[in-house]
Amino acid sequence: MAENKTKPTQASVVNFLEALTDERKKSDCYVLLDIMKKITGEEPVMWGPGIVGFGSYHYTYETGREGDMILTGFSPRAQNISIYVMAGFERYPELIQKLGNHKTGKSCLYVKRLSDIDMDVLLELITASYEHMNTKYNS
Repeated sequence: MAENKTKPTQASVVNFLEALTDERKKSDCYVLLDIMKKITGEEPVMWGPGIVGFGSYHYTYETGREGDMILTGFSPRAQNISIYVMAGFERYPELIQKLGNHKTGKSCLYVKRLSDIDMDVLLELITASYEHMNTKYNS
């Protein structure tokens, strides 16, 4: 069975963020860092080479494959910032509708810049997802 490549590392989150060359993206990432620290009460950890994660949970699929993943986090990408809403979006349609300019994947929220979205709604979405996942997997 293939091993999960996305694992916590000892790499410095600050060094990772400081290496970003896009100043707006770097600033947005520091805002997300502060927000997620406050929501989770956790210190950030680098997962793989490019994900800043907060908290973790252990999962096991029906196939027997298992691993660990972040409860929430973000990753600055070339075109946008990926914000990990691990509970998915199906349970939060009202929040998604009010969020502003974004795209979604299965559990990724893609934003070009934080100024494009309603930060109060983002805070509510991250909080709801984090609490749901933490209760489901870590209680």
